[in-house]
Amino acid sequence: MARSSSDIAGKWTYRSFNNDPVQVGDDPKKALALIFAEAALLLRPLNNVDFAGLLDWDGGGMDLKGKMIEGSPDMPVAFAIVGYGRQGTSTDGWEYAYNGCLPYTWPEGIDQVPSLVGSIVRVKPHNGRPAGYTASFVAVLNKG
Repeated sequence: MARSSSDIAGKWTYRSFNNDPVQVGDDPKKALALIFAEAALLLRPLNNVDFAGLLDWDGGGMDLKGKMIEGSPDMPVAFAIVGYGRQGTSTDGWEYAYNGCLPYTWPEGIDQVPSLVGSIVRVKPHNGRPAGYTASFVAVLNKG
């Protein structure tokens, strides 16, 4: 499968999750507490390998720079992103790194929506939170 930044271009609904292995059962409050962040994600290709984007949420956001990752032809479409907080905003000085892929598309799947999955790490400390914290993310393509 040829990799191109156009493979992940578009508008996505982004959610990241705290990596807590405790099961939540049927407790919606525990399930909601797993959400680390929710945002609108916009990715646009700059060329076949490089892309740029925005991660926006109420009261903040980050500017993104990304690159497609080389691999074997049977590897899922993979990417790496660095997110930078915006100067003069509440995210000024923030830096996060993202690594992810476009997961497998099931041939027998019904009404599949493209998604991005991966993990993130806080590169720089901010707001009393240390660098090194990790979480998982899922982004679902907005159709239309």
